[in-house]
Amino acid sequence: METRKFKDLTIRDAFMFAAVMSDPEICRRVLELALGIPISEVHIQTEKTMAYHSEYHGVRLDVYAADADRTRFNVEMQVTLQRFLPKRSRYYHDQIDMDALLAGDSYENLPDTYVIFICDFDPFGDGLYRYSTGMVCEETGKSVSDGVKTVYLNAHGRNRDGIPEELLQFLDYVKNTGRTEEISTTDPFVRHLQDSINKIKQNRGMEERY
Repeated sequence: METRKFKDLTIRDAFMFAAVMSDPEICRRVLELALGIPISEVHIQTEKTMAYHSEYHGVRLDVYAADADRTRFNVEMQVTLQRFLPKRSRYYHDQIDMDALLAGDSYENLPDTYVIFICDFDPFGDGLYRYSTGMVCEETGKSVSDGVKTVYLNAHGRNRDGIPEELLQFLDYVKNTGRTEEISTTDPFVRHLQDSINKIKQNRGMEERY
């Protein structure tokens, strides 16, 4: 596969996504848009590798973050249709939990974890912009408070009703940037995102790393 030129990278490319999400304020705002909840200051690691045994499948997380309450967040950009994305989410949650509890700690101290996939395709084919999944009791229909949640954002959703405008603007940007001549949105966060990417592209050090 031909390597894309640095100047042509968009937020959909793994290198640029990790670079722009290393900005704590951008990462925090993406988390808020994806989850619909306020997020405190976050501490970020990009391209974090987790491999607990050489015989077993390791993972490389695009963006791994934690807030002041020890809540863990993993954000992944997905540009190719994945058939087993929910099982991938399950494995990511398990890997994140591996170092979240010290020996002798109570299970009540296990932090909540969120895995967020930003998809350049519809992961379930129902036309929604956001799919949120968690444990539910089949008999009662009530959610189970195990602290595990996965959110799938679909940049190619069709029904905009009930979706916050700022989230729609962000997903439109993910879908359109690099594919249309100009990003015409006036949304301040999207403009800030594009300005940040433009600055990264002017950084010779970042180009050499790429």
